[in-house]
Amino acid sequence: MGGVTSSMAAKFAFFPPNPPSYKLVKDEATGISVLDPFPHRENVDVLRIPTRRGNEIVAVYVRNPMATSTLLYSHGNAADIGQMYDYSGYGQSSGKPSEQNTYADIEAAYKCLEESYGAKQENIILYGQSVGSGPTVDLASRLPRLRAVVLHSPILSGLRVMYPVKRTYWFDIYKNIDKISMVKSPVLIIHGTNDDVVNCSHGKQLWELCQEKYEPLWVKGGNHCDLELYPEYIRHVKKFISTVEKTPSRRNGSQRSTDGIEQLRQSTDHYEPPRRSMDQRDKPRRSTDTREKPRKSTDTREKPRKSTDRPPRLKFHEYTKFNSIDKLEKLKVSLDHMERMERSRRSVEYHDKSSRSNDQQLEKGRKSVDWLDRIRAD
Repeated sequence: MGGVTSSMAAKFAFFPPNPPSYKLVKDEATGISVLDPFPHRENVDVLRIPTRRGNEIVAVYVRNPMATSTLLYSHGNAADIGQMYDYSGYGQSSGKPSEQNTYADIEAAYKCLEESYGAKQENIILYGQSVGSGPTVDLASRLPRLRAVVLHSPILSGLRVMYPVKRTYWFDIYKNIDKISMVKSPVLIIHGTNDDVVNCSHGKQLWELCQEKYEPLWVKGGNHCDLELYPEYIRHVKKFISTVEKTPSRRNGSQRSTDGIEQLRQSTDHYEPPRRSMDQRDKPRRSTDTREKPRKSTDTREKPRKSTDRPPRLKFHEYTKFNSIDKLEKLKVSLDHMERMERSRRSVEYHDKSSRSNDQQLEKGRKSVDWLDRIRAD
């Protein structure tokens, strides 16, 4: 049953570009892999990384000798490796898109950073955009010494994006609402106030549940795919990275190796019991560090500038969004049907219980009559 629901969720949740925006080829002169049609650059490595679920993902590593931190970027939906690594089933990565595959994908990318490039947990920043917030939060909740986490237009959970549920269902995916309070590193959340794909309330609720809150950025007028075009976006991200790099790292914290990731993982391959309603959730523990209330940004919003380096992704995303309206409506109907079935099941159980009770009473009455008949016969 779990495999069926996971497959159904994947159809609604993942929209890899078709065809992919690039090809993976080997340069005849050097024998190294390159992304066609992008030119090869000396400081860029193109990799194929195996995952624990048997897939091979394509990743890009960009070297910067002046950098003191390493950013592991998990891109959003309807995009491919134009970012730092591709999920299974995206671009030229093998396999099919699924929640469990993306968890294995980000673990493989993280392990490659540690083993192949010598990156350390306390110097790594995880950055997750939109659907990429799912694998980002999952991995961050199991790595206590991360430098920081950035969540860009994040989701509370997959189902909550499409349907206004008030509780966590076992078949839901990317349950960030249940995991964010386990992230111990500083968290920056960025969300557009006019986001018509993932409502800004998702980002605001996640920020409230964070242990280590950093001043969030609510981009006034920002939508789901255009936040990078606002001047305050890059200023705020630079300020956040500068702040966390000056903060003493968690080097003396509990030591956990990369090999321990699998042991720490609370597997979601198996059935998960329904979680308590979020209205009854325990409030997250507040940090013992005293901190100031978030200050409102004094930056005045400038008119977003169109990038001349790359075509806007908004049009493609909007196409994907409208193309999936029928699927979302079917999901709503399916969820309503499941709730009606559950109410019907409870009604049948109650009826059966009442019937058994009546049968027991009749049996007692029959035995009582038999007993009286025996007395009279004696």
